[in-house]
Amino acid sequence: MNSVAAFYPLLVALLAYLIGSLSFAVIISRVLGLNDPRTYGSKNPGATNVLRSGNKAAAVVTLLLDAFKGWLPVMLIKWFGEPYGLSDGTMAMAGLAAFLGHLFPVFFRFAGGKGVATALGVLLATSWILGLATGVTWLLVAYFFRYSSLAALVASLMAPVYYIVGNGALWAADKSIVLSTATMSLLLIWRHADNISRLVRGTEARLGAKKT
Repeated sequence: MNSVAAFYPLLVALLAYLIGSLSFAVIISRVLGLNDPRTYGSKNPGATNVLRSGNKAAAVVTLLLDAFKGWLPVMLIKWFGEPYGLSDGTMAMAGLAAFLGHLFPVFFRFAGGKGVATALGVLLATSWILGLATGVTWLLVAYFFRYSSLAALVASLMAPVYYIVGNGALWAADKSIVLSTATMSLLLIWRHADNISRLVRGTEARLGAKKT
């Protein structure tokens, strides 16, 4: 039994990755008869680019489902993982695997989105306070500057900071969660490299701009 149980974390990570590989921006657009989000705007299969299609409902549904697929694997471990010996380390691994699935989805030729909503879902499942703080950071930056990419960059930088600062007061910080959160932040910044260049040049599209 112990030898079998040793494979549980790997199985959980694989399932989390497969869940994360569901690119809802593409799926929702197909269901609603919209253009493939990989063909216009930033060409990123994410909620912000779906919004550029002019269909706000599609963008909202995409956002919620992308966040849900990051939230679900972590919460399943929280709810049912203890009898199987699944620890915070497995939870961190599952969240990161779901995030990587969004970035490199096996069902869509490994061409995925930037992972902002999925990362937020992971953070909300890790701690609703951590997710809320990160989400509010995104909203404030997006509201005042009207750049989704800038909001994502600031929020991703602050997420591991919030988690470390909250140690002892709001939660007992786990090293594996610190590592997974920091890894997601670095990957988010990497995925926004083109956006950073456009922000510097002043050519980045603002929130609400329709496709061209």
